[in-house]
Amino acid sequence: MKRIIYCLAVLGLAFYGCNPMEDIYDGLDTSAEPIVGSDTYTLVSDDYDELELTYGSFNSEDEAKILLPGFLADKYPFWGEGSSVVVGYDLYIGNAEGVSDFTSSDIYEFTNSDYATTGSDAFGFYPDVNATNAIPEILDTQVASPVEGQLILAKYDQYSEEPEVGLAEIVLYDFVGSLEGWSTVEESGDDGVWTSESGYVQGNGYFGDQYSNVEWLVSPTIDLTNESDLKFQITQELDFAGDVSLVKILVSTDYMDDVLSATWDEITLGTPASGDMASSEDYDFSAYDGETINIAFKYTSIGDDPATVDTDEGDASRWRIQSLAIKTVGATGDTNSKGEYFMYSGGSWEAVEGVYYLSSKDFDSMGEDFNQPGQYDNFGSSIPPDNYLPTFLSLTFPYAQEEEELFVIYDYYSSSSGAQRRGNLYTVTGGEFIGHESTISTTLQFGYENGIWVPDNTIRYTFSADDYVLVATELADTYPNATSSMSNYGNMDRRAGNAAEWTDAMVLEAAAIVLDNLDPSAAEEQKYIVTVEIYNGSNTTEDFAVIKIGGEWVYQ
Repeated sequence: MKRIIYCLAVLGLAFYGCNPMEDIYDGLDTSAEPIVGSDTYTLVSDDYDELELTYGSFNSEDEAKILLPGFLADKYPFWGEGSSVVVGYDLYIGNAEGVSDFTSSDIYEFTNSDYATTGSDAFGFYPDVNATNAIPEILDTQVASPVEGQLILAKYDQYSEEPEVGLAEIVLYDFVGSLEGWSTVEESGDDGVWTSESGYVQGNGYFGDQYSNVEWLVSPTIDLTNESDLKFQITQELDFAGDVSLVKILVSTDYMDDVLSATWDEITLGTPASGDMASSEDYDFSAYDGETINIAFKYTSIGDDPATVDTDEGDASRWRIQSLAIKTVGATGDTNSKGEYFMYSGGSWEAVEGVYYLSSKDFDSMGEDFNQPGQYDNFGSSIPPDNYLPTFLSLTFPYAQEEEELFVIYDYYSSSSGAQRRGNLYTVTGGEFIGHESTISTTLQFGYENGIWVPDNTIRYTFSADDYVLVATELADTYPNATSSMSNYGNMDRRAGNAAEWTDAMVLEAAAIVLDNLDPSAAEEQKYIVTVEIYNGSNTTEDFAVIKIGGEWVYQ
C-alpha cells in the first residue's frame, strides 16, 4: 500500500517537474519496497526480432540463458529481489537431414537464349514444352565444369497459354525484398536513405524528423548492345513530397563508379510518381538502343531549419519503387515462375525426385491479398509456411500414400536477413502432410538475484493437507507439542518461545521430509520455495527457500 501512495504522490507533483516521467521512474527505482513478482511469459515474433534472432528461435539453451536476462530487465524494469519469470521460447533442434542441400544449392536462372534453343522464341518455355526434359541439355551448355553430385535449382518461366507478340521485358528489376544488386552511394548526409523492404525498395529521409541527405541507388551495368526499339517503365509511389524534383531517375552511358564524374540524363515521365503505387507509361527509351548503361535513382531530402521554431520547412519525401523494366517488341503472356532440382551424376544432369519447389502460381493459390503468400510469392515471419503448406500439399498431392516423404523448398523473406530459401521435409502421417519439427517449445525459469536476472531452477511448492499429516507422523516423537498443534490447527506455530513453536531449523526438517517424498531424485542444487500455513498471532503463510547441497536440503 505504501508503494501505491508513493506513486500517487509523485504523480501529484508531475505538473511541476521538468521531466515528470523521469521523476516517476527515479522514485520507483529508489523505493524501499520493490515489486516482488512472479509471471509466465511466452515470446512472440516481435520479441525474437528485438533479440535479433532471424529465424524466430534460439540455437541453444545457452544462447537463451545469455540473451534473455537483458530482455527481462527491459520488460520488468521495477521488479526486485526474489522475483521470478518462467519464459516460454522456441528452441531450434535442426532441419530434417537433406533440407540444407536444397536450400544452399547453386541456382541457374534461364535466359531468353536458353528458351530459344527449345523453340520457345519468347521469355519462357511455351506451354507444350516439357521443361524437365529440356533443362538438362541447357545445363550441359551453360554450367562449366560440373562435378559429380553437384546440385542445381533451375529457375525458369513457363507460359500458361500461347504468348502474344507485343512489348516484352528484356530487363526486369523486381525490388521485392531485395536491392537486386543495386548499390547505394552517399553524396551527403549522415543517414542511410535507401532500404530494401518486403515489397519494394524505399528512399526516405525522415528519421523522426526531416534530415538533409543526398543518396543515390545505382544499377549494375545493363548491356543493351543488341537491343533496339526500347521502352522504359517503372512502378513507383511518392508520398509526402513538397518538391517532386528532389527525386530523379537518371541514365548514364559513361558511369565508372563515380556518380559525380559521370554524365547523367534525367528521365521525365508523362505519368510521374504519385501517392499510389502505379506503373508509368512505356517511356521511349530508344536513345539507349545498343548502349551499355547504368540507371540511378537520386534521392534528396532537406532537413528542418533548427533556427525556425515550430515551422516545418523541411522536405523529406518517401519514394517507393516496386519494379523497373526495359522492354522491346517480343512475346507476352501469363507465365508461372517455377523451379526444379537437378543433380550431376554419371556425366549427365538428372532431375531429382522427392523434392518440390513452390512456384509463383502455388503461392497465388494460397491467397494474393495483403499478408497472404501470393502477395509477394513468399513466406515470412507473419506468413508462417506451416499455416498453409499442409493444406496445399494435400490438395496438390491428393493420392500421396501413408509415410510418403517430400522435401518442400520455398522462398522466404526476413526483415533482418532479406530474401532466402528455406524448406522442410513433409511426411504423410494419418492421411495428412506433417512437417519435420525443426524447433520445440520449451521453458526456462529466471530469478532476480543481486540486481540481475539469472537462470533459475527454483520450483514453488505449497504444503498440502497430506504433507502436514506426513510431517506430523515423521516428527511426532521428536517434536510432540509442535506436531500436535499442527495436526489440530493445520498450520505451524511460529510464535517465538511458544511451547508449540516451529523454529526455522524445525521447518527445514519438515520441508526436507516433504521434498524427499515429493521429489526423491531431485538434482544437486535444485531449488524450492516452500510455502506453509503459519500462525504468528494471525493466520497467514510464509515462504522458505531451500536448495539441495551434498544430497541434503539446506536454506538458501
